[in-house]
Amino acid sequence: MKLTRIAALVAAAVTLAAVPLAQAQTKTPDKVSLRLNWYLGGLHVPFYYGKDKGYFAEEGIDLTINEGRGSGNTVQVVAAGSDTFGMADSSSVIATAAKGADIKSVMSLLNTSSYAVVSLADKPIKTPQDLPGKKVAVTPGDPLGQLLQAVCKVNNVDCGKITLVQVDPAAKIVAVLEKKTDALLGGVDDQYFLIKYKGGNPVAMPYADFGVNTVGMTIMTTADTISKNPDLVRRFVKASVKSWEEAKKNPGAAVDAAMKAKPDLNRQSTLDQLNVDLGLLESKNSKGRIGWGAQADWEQTLSILRNYRDVATDKPWTFFHTNEFLPK
Repeated sequence: MKLTRIAALVAAAVTLAAVPLAQAQTKTPDKVSLRLNWYLGGLHVPFYYGKDKGYFAEEGIDLTINEGRGSGNTVQVVAAGSDTFGMADSSSVIATAAKGADIKSVMSLLNTSSYAVVSLADKPIKTPQDLPGKKVAVTPGDPLGQLLQAVCKVNNVDCGKITLVQVDPAAKIVAVLEKKTDALLGGVDDQYFLIKYKGGNPVAMPYADFGVNTVGMTIMTTADTISKNPDLVRRFVKASVKSWEEAKKNPGAAVDAAMKAKPDLNRQSTLDQLNVDLGLLESKNSKGRIGWGAQADWEQTLSILRNYRDVATDKPWTFFHTNEFLPK
């Protein structure tokens, strides 16, 4: 009789324990959107891979990925609440937040800058001293143009002797290949390979090699989202970290997943881009944890922006970025 009663109590306990689990499993996923900084390229592949492999679904997230038109635009779109999260370079996040925008970085994704002046080998720009007298394509609102001022000042070059030609993002490649400009401002992980696989012979002059290394791409959201739904932020960051970790293990499979969303991608070019980005995840101050932002990197970025981009703020680096949502 006692054994029967004990068995009944155990069964009841198991049933009660299963109720919240069943409820969790049937909970409607949170609809979340991620606005990229650019058209789909190697930098964005891990997010498509994570969505394809179900890493975001495992965290109760129904993810929509939207292409972007520059970091500056992405920051504005997220600040306005049109997208939940955004991918934008740290300088755009800091400059906009310093003016009162309700945004903050929750992942310091690329801790070495990918920014560069990209030219063609028949008329290469290898150092800042090669820039005066040149026409350079840049996208309106893109931070590369403003950070070029820092490259000029650090290297004693007169930026006033450089002609910046403002064009649409996709038109930068065409401008260089058709010799309408001598170079473009872009990424060693992006436009460099787009030129290469369109038949050009590109040469890159990385900003980081000439005294202007800033934290690169971040994942940011609004302070309101952080305050009202920290669990969602934590789950999104967890899935994002896993997506990058798995893409690092198998870059080719990650690219194949992204090509399901955009079949006309050049596979080899996209793979090359991704491999460069995997090498930019860390800096000398930030190693071993994807998404971790080092104090030294963020403080250096703030210093560069205060001195060369006229960012007026006395806020500490923690005002612009937090590591609190990264997996322990």
